[in-house]
Amino acid sequence: MGIKEKFDLTGRVAIVTGGAGLLGKEFARTLAEAGAAVVVADIDSDAAGKVAQALTDAGFAASGYGLDVTRIESTRGLVAETLGRFGRLDILVNSAALDPKFDADAVSKGITPGKFEDYPLDQWNAALNVNLTGMFLVTQACVEPMLAQGKRGSIINICSTYGLNGPDQRIYIKDGKRVAFKPVYYTVTKAGVLGFTKYLAAYYAGTEIRVNALTPGGVYNDHDEAFTANYSAKTILGRMARKDEMNGALLYLASDASSYMTGSNVVVDGGWTAW
Repeated sequence: MGIKEKFDLTGRVAIVTGGAGLLGKEFARTLAEAGAAVVVADIDSDAAGKVAQALTDAGFAASGYGLDVTRIESTRGLVAETLGRFGRLDILVNSAALDPKFDADAVSKGITPGKFEDYPLDQWNAALNVNLTGMFLVTQACVEPMLAQGKRGSIINICSTYGLNGPDQRIYIKDGKRVAFKPVYYTVTKAGVLGFTKYLAAYYAGTEIRVNALTPGGVYNDHDEAFTANYSAKTILGRMARKDEMNGALLYLASDASSYMTGSNVVVDGGWTAW
């Protein structure tokens, strides 16, 4: 098989959860451009529909779905809709998550100067429910057709460098004053994603269902200038990632180019975790 064929997804069907998010939109378009039919699933059904429509208008096969990853009936409905529309399921990208980025909407996402000692239990529970239980429920639903159609498929779980290392809370200091803490739930849930990835990879030994993680570093999204400078100073490449810089790794994991890889974690972080 030639190298171009290894990356070709023609005839395959993919689901991207969190598909209307910053990276989710990139992932959906990447898979579509590689030949896959893509179901864009997101809690914001209108946004999911708009992403899917943009792909359709560009000549790709796509549909949108309003998904609540915390509800079994919603995850089962997603799979039924996918099979009804496209007839199969080959790729799952678990990108849906509560991700408290330090941007203009930071306060509404729970990224505030509040201390660990005072962190609200309801926010902790909500994050575990979405970031871990949600991934569990979606994967349970999606793996069934993969087993039924020849025990073959690729599952990609989106992690974070904060699942590998504890957050350096010093980057949330501006003009000598603390303006935020990265919440405790983010590191805990993203570390759990890696455990979930390894468990599933081992569980499906003897099949061709491969399960890997993709760990992005910080992706620039109109972040505060001081935060951007603080973050960039900690990376070997000296900057935050562009939103399209995870796409190559995502396609690699989704395609036959990574056919001998499972239970692994691909880190794309500009060198953040290397020093």
